[in-house]
Amino acid sequence: MRNAKNKTGQELSYYGLSLLSYLRENHPDRAGDTAFIGERANAAAETYCNAIKDGLTPIEAEELASAELFRGLHFSSYNTLVHILWNEFSDKIPEEKAKEIALQILPLCSEVLARYTLSDDFAGTPQYDELYTELTGAVEILLEDGLQ
Repeated sequence: MRNAKNKTGQELSYYGLSLLSYLRENHPDRAGDTAFIGERANAAAETYCNAIKDGLTPIEAEELASAELFRGLHFSSYNTLVHILWNEFSDKIPEEKAKEIALQILPLCSEVLARYTLSDDFAGTPQYDELYTELTGAVEILLEDGLQ
């Protein structure tokens, strides 16, 4: 099996590959940020090594490393937009195009997103419903203005 490389030609570590895969699925707008991926992968590897040195089991060390790797990435504005397109605009947007359109409109929704503190547990807060409603309105306006 060939080793995966990032855009700079460097081989990605296990943590780098894990993060890249996660970003492609949940934060595709960040999947090209090789510096971020490298920094997080290194931090996760260091967390793992330190946990093992401190006497934790490999499973416990992996849990800590994964927490570091995915810190701040559990909530996805992109996925929220995909779900809005699927749930609220299925009559206008075919399901197979929702991800492409969500990526296209994500930067156009930055003002709405900036009004919220988007933490890992944001989807479980009362503010999530407010964001969902605001984003639905923003998407409606974008679609009326001819985005597709």
